Amino acid sequence: MHQTVEAIKKEVGKVIVGQAHLVDSMLVALLCEGHLLVEGVPGLAKTTAINALAKALGLDFKRVQFTPDLLPSDITGTEIYDPKSNEFKIKHGPVFTNLLLADEINRAPAKVQSALLEVMQEKQVTIGEETYRVDRPFLVMATQNPVEQEGTYRLPEAQLDRFMMKVEVGYNTIDEEFEIVSRVAAKGFGDIAKVAGKAEIDAMRKDLDAVHVDEAVQRYMLKLIFASRFPSDYGLEEMAEYIEFGASPRASIDLFKASRAVALMRGKDYVTPVDIAEVVHDVLRHRIILNYKAEAAGIRSDDVIREILKAIRTP
Repeated sequence: MHQTVEAIKKEVGKVIVGQAHLVDSMLVALLCEGHLLVEGVPGLAKTTAINALAKALGLDFKRVQFTPDLLPSDITGTEIYDPKSNEFKIKHGPVFTNLLLADEINRAPAKVQSALLEVMQEKQVTIGEETYRVDRPFLVMATQNPVEQEGTYRLPEAQLDRFMMKVEVGYNTIDEEFEIVSRVAAKGFGDIAKVAGKAEIDAMRKDLDAVHVDEAVQRYMLKLIFASRFPSDYGLEEMAEYIEFGASPRASIDLFKASRAVALMRGKDYVTPVDIAEVVHDVLRHRIILNYKAEAAGIRSDDVIREILKAIRTP
C-alpha cells in the first residue's frame, strides 16, 4: 500500500514541483470517495495536478470551465431530439468520468453549482426521467478563486459542506520555482506512466476499513468538532463571539475517514492525533462559518481551528 502511494506520488512529481500537500489531499479524497475544493490564485498547477493523477492511475479525466453563462445541462448532459429516429437521445455531460475538474466553480451562478450536488452526493445524474450512475472511482476537484476577485459568487454553506476538504494552495518557494523554470528550459517534463489502477484503489479502500481508531482518539475528534459548535464549553470564550455556525455532523464523518486515510498512506494500521492534526484544517476550514465581527477583526477559520487544537487535550 505504502509503495503504491509513493509510486503514484513519484509519477505526479514528474510534472508537479512542490505542492505536496495538494497531491496528498487528492489521494486522501480519492481513497475516501470524497471531493476536494482547492482555493488559490490562477497558475498554480491545480489542473496539471489532477490530470497527472488521472494518468498515473489510468483513469478518465474531464474538465469543465465554470463561467457565468454555463447551464446545468452543460455539466450533467441533456436529451437531444433526433429527427431521423423521431425520438430523444441522451447526451451525457462531462460528469460521466472518474476525475472531474470543476475549474473556477465560484464563477458560475448557484443553479449551475447545485447541478453538481446530486452527482457529488449520490454518484448519479438524472436526465429527463432516467437516472444514470457515474463510474467509480469518482472525484470532483473544484477550484475557486479567492472571493475578493472580480465576478465571483460565494458558494452556499450547504454546498461547501459537500466537499470533504478545502485545501489552500500558495505560491512555490523560490527553489521550487527555479526547478520549474529549469525543467522548462531543459525541454519540459517527463511522461507519466500508469503505476496503479481501479483494482489498486479498491484494494486500498479495503485496507482503509482495517485501520484502527481507538475510542479515545474518536472522542478527541468529536471534541474538536463540538468545540467549533459550543466554544464556551471548551474554554474558548474569546472565539465564541466570532463563530456563526460550527462544523456539521458531516465534518465528524469526514475527519474520521480522512485521518484513517492519512494513517494508511503513512504505512500505519492505526490513527494517532498527529494524523488528525494533518487533516483537521482541511476538513473544518470551510465548515466553520464566521460572522462579521471575525471579518472586522481579521480572524479566519484557520485561526479558530488553531485555538481549538490548543484547547483540547490530546489523548
